[in-house]
Amino acid sequence: MKHLIRRMGALALVLLMAAGIPALAEGWDPDEDFSFSDVAGIGMIMYNNVPWNFPVDMMEMDPELVLLVNKQMFLSKDHVPEDLVTLKALKLDKEGNNTSGGVRRVSSDMQLRRECAEALVKLCDAARAEGHELYLKSAYRSYRTQDTMYYNRLKKNGYDDGWVTKPGASDHQTGLGCDVVPKNWTDRGMNEDMAKEEETQWMAANCARFGFILRYPKDKEDVTEINYEPWHLRYVGIPAATYIMDNGLCLEEFHAQLMTAIDEFIAAGGPASLVEDFIQVSAEDKYD
Repeated sequence: MKHLIRRMGALALVLLMAAGIPALAEGWDPDEDFSFSDVAGIGMIMYNNVPWNFPVDMMEMDPELVLLVNKQMFLSKDHVPEDLVTLKALKLDKEGNNTSGGVRRVSSDMQLRRECAEALVKLCDAARAEGHELYLKSAYRSYRTQDTMYYNRLKKNGYDDGWVTKPGASDHQTGLGCDVVPKNWTDRGMNEDMAKEEETQWMAANCARFGFILRYPKDKEDVTEINYEPWHLRYVGIPAATYIMDNGLCLEEFHAQLMTAIDEFIAAGGPASLVEDFIQVSAEDKYD
């Protein structure tokens, strides 16, 4: 909440300054004063006269949406998103009808964070308008559910084959990761052959328009340490998704670039309070 108030205040300050009312910003101090400027209107973003050297403005990103979860960055056992919604409960139009549009689901009780769920509705509606039917096959998974899945996979194979991650390391626990498949894959085992389907190709080409990225790209397996999953979408918000997909990045690479920009920003005297919520600590390191 503290971070949200600070960022809302920062955005208000930006709008006031853009409107030519800098005096109203005097004395505003959530933790420390700062000022914003867009140098000569050419997009060089400055905070307290310190440049923000990253292609996506910090004010256009939500730290919770660009959260990195992987085999090195764990979520805690009790991490549960506060705004999970069941997809069937979403109102897809002004009348609340959801019989002919929105997200078709393999099961009726799947949940996602609200912003992600609403974006997925828009993505699926856009796909349907172009003749592609997409189904949500998997959404939010709790730590406990992931623990069970991982144990069962190990018991079956006798080793970690890279298809099911350890509990705490699953993108699904964020409530922002979802498996979206063509209709003819709803009852089939998932594999990379799905990438040959027109629906999946449409999804890869268009997901960023709705704030999604392909979480586990084919050419990034050595970085993500997860097998190629053409079905796995991750919501990060439109500005971050556009940059990631346009530049062929995975979330790990985006996160590394962001951390470098943050280090440079703070080293140059930028207000640490503006970026501190982007800095993560693995739950293993935090709670052990």
